[in-house]
Amino acid sequence: MSIILPTKKVKAERVNPKRMIIYSKPKTGKTTAFAGLDDNLIIDLENGSDYVEALKVKANNLQELLDLGKAVKEAGNPYKFVTVDTVTALEDMVMPLAIKLYRKTPMGKNFDGDSVITLPNGAGYLYIRQAFFQVLDFIDTLAPTIILSGHIKDKQVDDKGEMVMSANIDLTGKIKSLICANADAIGYMYRKGNQTILSFKTAEEVTCGARPEHLRNQEIVVTEMIDGVLKTNWDKVFI
Repeated sequence: MSIILPTKKVKAERVNPKRMIIYSKPKTGKTTAFAGLDDNLIIDLENGSDYVEALKVKANNLQELLDLGKAVKEAGNPYKFVTVDTVTALEDMVMPLAIKLYRKTPMGKNFDGDSVITLPNGAGYLYIRQAFFQVLDFIDTLAPTIILSGHIKDKQVDDKGEMVMSANIDLTGKIKSLICANADAIGYMYRKGNQTILSFKTAEEVTCGARPEHLRNQEIVVTEMIDGVLKTNWDKVFI
């Protein structure tokens, strides 16, 4: 195969992110904000959407999640956005697949445990990681944009939303660093008065940032209460 080298700059192929991570302290208003994004299917893995009117569906285990994804694909991928709420719960949910992957190896063929975390020397985390990204790659096929909602440890978060470190995202081991490296945008969501703010401001030790130019180093008010009415501003995030 002959390779044709470019002779001039190639134009950007995307404006908006394909995969976005949004994380915050619990009860910050993420699910309410996601509900205000038009054409966004929320896949609720933590029973956190009961009080929100939204395009939403629950999945209580890995098989239900896979069946749901299959249904979305059979329907012709009708949504512009799919939000996984939360990616923290997804990591716990992939354990059956991690066990299946381990049992396919020579050393795991006789394994009869219910968690690979019990394997010596932390060997089980390899299979959790493989299972997690297998499922995530499948989720990526469900919509043009995938939003991964995540948690963070309360006691290590600056209330002003300015000093959230990567080590504090509620995921384990290499999953944490790999998922951040493969995201097009990472935003930290926090509340200030009657506003819910999504920050993409970058710093050396802060897990925020974005490849799209319109999000880079920005803070965007995604929801705000005005005269008793909740207004959303997702058009500033997805232009």
